Amino acid sequence: MRKVLFLISFFLISFTAKAQLKVIHFNASWNDANKVEWVSKLKECDIEFMDIAPNPDIAKKYGVVVVPTIIIFEYDEEVHRYQADLSFKLSATKEEVQEYIDELVLGDF
Repeated sequence: MRKVLFLISFFLISFTAKAQLKVIHFNASWNDANKVEWVSKLKECDIEFMDIAPNPDIAKKYGVVVVPTIIIFEYDEEVHRYQADLSFKLSATKEEVQEYIDELVLGDF
């Protein structure tokens, strides 16, 4: 019975955590060579991709000054940002970003 309750609790918590965390990957079509492919593999979060080339207002709204940029939102509020360097390469790794997301999920307990 404990295992069943644990699994149900874990499922509900995972579902709730995913709904509250969102990751947006900002890039531009002219910078596809530096697209961060592993973003789609992040767990426990909703993921969006935004191309700022056709709509620079998106970049302005989110304060994106270099691409690629990855922003993590919790309850629609920015909590962390990873930005590319001057060579348009992102130094953050999938493991680093996933670790931050995992800390946010566990921090809700």
